[in-house]
Amino acid sequence: MASPTAIAAQLFAATGLFVLAYYVVVNLSYLSIHILALLELRDNVRESEWDQPFRRFASPFYPGIALVVPAYNEVSTIEESVQSMLSLNYPELEVVVVNDGSTDATLDRLVERFDLEQLESEIPFDVPSEEIHATYRSTRYEELLVVDKANGGKSDALNAGIWLTDMPLFCAVDSDTLIDRDALLQIVKPFLKRPGTTVATGGVVRVANECTVEDGLVKEVKLPKTGLPGLQVMEYLRAFYSGRLGLDRLKGLILISGAFGLFRTDVVREIGGYRQDTITEDFDIIVRLHRYLTDEDREYTVDFVPEPVAWTEVPASRRVLGRQRRRWFRGMVETVVTNRGMLFNPKYGRVGTIILPFFVAAETFGPLIEGLGYIVLPLAWYFGVLSIEFFLVFFLLTTGVGIFLSWFGVFSEVWSFNRYENPRQILRLLWYGILENFGYRQWKTVVAWHGLLEYVRGVDSWGVMERSGFSRPNDEEN
Repeated sequence: MASPTAIAAQLFAATGLFVLAYYVVVNLSYLSIHILALLELRDNVRESEWDQPFRRFASPFYPGIALVVPAYNEVSTIEESVQSMLSLNYPELEVVVVNDGSTDATLDRLVERFDLEQLESEIPFDVPSEEIHATYRSTRYEELLVVDKANGGKSDALNAGIWLTDMPLFCAVDSDTLIDRDALLQIVKPFLKRPGTTVATGGVVRVANECTVEDGLVKEVKLPKTGLPGLQVMEYLRAFYSGRLGLDRLKGLILISGAFGLFRTDVVREIGGYRQDTITEDFDIIVRLHRYLTDEDREYTVDFVPEPVAWTEVPASRRVLGRQRRRWFRGMVETVVTNRGMLFNPKYGRVGTIILPFFVAAETFGPLIEGLGYIVLPLAWYFGVLSIEFFLVFFLLTTGVGIFLSWFGVFSEVWSFNRYENPRQILRLLWYGILENFGYRQWKTVVAWHGLLEYVRGVDSWGVMERSGFSRPNDEEN
């Protein structure tokens, strides 16, 4: 009979081999998606080169768009964000800011800056949200509507805006987000090409930290010099120019960023709007759209458009970033569990049989298993079960593949709609691609495990996101 030590050694060996094999399979899949993303990006770049800018407003068929902006304690960024949206180039636009029971001066700042006047007429129908206290219309900008309501969370605020607009499309935008002036003209293109089938499109979200903002628009693109914001620049590039584009190529996009997504208003109303019992409403709404439209046997498309850009302020401290990422992980697990009937279900096409299972394997289990590997493999080496060479192979795979995929994202950025034109910025991006694999990546596996424990314990808090505001031309240089 084998001794307990021998059994433990065999267990460590089997676990180590499983972790390594799992990691190889997942990253080969990632590589395939990155290659598909490059092909999709090539087609998009070619198409954009043929898009003549003087014809942007030539079409009489641009559908009206409502920008729905949930705002909770966003006094530091709300003015720039709203001004940015009012400055956008688009024929028919309404900006609907929903003050979700802010306890700071968010509403007062809006009233003062945009000369808001309270509307006397009552809302003639029920809105699936918490109580609406008042609605305001700007006397300076007719297209600006502000809704003041009791606090109900982001999903609740979005629902209030969706039900109070008459626009056929709405764009879900975070209140700390700045949108490029022509972004709506670009993100709406799939709705112009396939007006009967397109239900949602998503654009690119970039990091605004240290960028220079003037009149609500990003005037000078800068890279965060050091720290967590710089590492997140790389994450965002990889997620959008590789992950989203690759899934779009497969016709299986299952995630549109809550900071910048365009939807058909009537279809979202059909599914009851955003769920109020979820903390990752952006992931949940897309999966539910896939599920509902497939169940209804309706032809539809969900598209990613790589040209339009929105800029957002990302957390600069480990405490705030960890809180955000734990929430993302809890919400991801919750959405997967809620829609588990789609997994491996051929009824839902490649979304059910390929995309969603891969997402679960890579994004849900991937960081958990990688974190397990950082513990098990050193122990296996310590007990003499696995050689130092095996451990080094695992480490080199995790770091080498990570750096390669990150640099793949940098290549896509430089080759396509390059916003970082200075060669020194490109070199810093490449450096971030190396740096994130030493400490930051390992920390994210700890955050994932923490997020899983919070999900098991039933934690459903959103958490406070602290903002420092955008840099202006007269601010001191960092």
